[in-house]
Amino acid sequence: MPNEVIELPPKTLTSSKAKTVKTDITKPLDIPSQRICQCGPTHINCMTPKDWLKSQIGVWQFYYEARDIRDKTVHPATFPISLAKKVIELFTHQGELVLDPFVGSGTSLVAAQDLNRNAVGFDLQKAYIGLCKKRLASNNLFNESVQIPIQDDARNIPEYIKPESLSLIWTSPPYANLLNRARKNKSRRNRDNGQLGKVEQYSQDERDLGTMPLDGYTKVMGDIYEGLLPLLRPKGHCVINVPDMWWENKRITIHVALIEELRRRGYELRNVIIWDRTNVVNGIGIFGWPSNYITMGVTFEYLLDFWRPPVAQS
Repeated sequence: MPNEVIELPPKTLTSSKAKTVKTDITKPLDIPSQRICQCGPTHINCMTPKDWLKSQIGVWQFYYEARDIRDKTVHPATFPISLAKKVIELFTHQGELVLDPFVGSGTSLVAAQDLNRNAVGFDLQKAYIGLCKKRLASNNLFNESVQIPIQDDARNIPEYIKPESLSLIWTSPPYANLLNRARKNKSRRNRDNGQLGKVEQYSQDERDLGTMPLDGYTKVMGDIYEGLLPLLRPKGHCVINVPDMWWENKRITIHVALIEELRRRGYELRNVIIWDRTNVVNGIGIFGWPSNYITMGVTFEYLLDFWRPPVAQS
């Protein structure tokens, strides 16, 4: 496998265990992946019983904070830091390694930094990798974990990550061609909310999943995640945040397509969690009234929780 120099973000450590992180490394990445907590060997996270109990409720709500990016001109589809932290806390220990294959604005890396988890994020767009680095540098947390944003295609991730070193794969991926169309606002109020007629797609790069119809999107996602499966530890979790969408008055069930595809690629579905977004959505109009009932996709999304099945005992 050819060597390639990857630029790492600067890292400052002030603890007595401070270590020097090189500014460049070669593939595969030499990044820590072992837990540094004192939890029992069978524990899947560092949560208290009280926090564990709260997490068993299958409908989650989150709030935005000052560090969150909500400006769609900066990035068209973001999620709260608190959501990423919840997923990372639930399925990893301190010191373990998290992967976001579609890192976008870098929220997953910021959450990992907050929680003292090592993390790597990939994105096609140079501007988003620059945004990731800026957010990490301004977070001003001092711990022993490392977060690395890399500009590359998600298909190439197996070149960077060692087999069975990941404890969690977590992302909110591009959603087929959901954003790659002029926005239509058919609400009976608030007809022009600033998004009318806009195409919010991340890019028109042919490699970008957001430019693909559902069938092609699903296959490419399957190809990518099949390549990621050997990098995940047995019983390591893989969580994907995805909505469904309406297209030409038909419901496109992206979450169903992804469940079926990842099952075919060797993943086992463990849980489906609903992200209830009603508390962070403003100004919903009256769509479909009085003749066509439509549930508003902006008010909820799915968190699909898979894992890599444990190795069968002979």
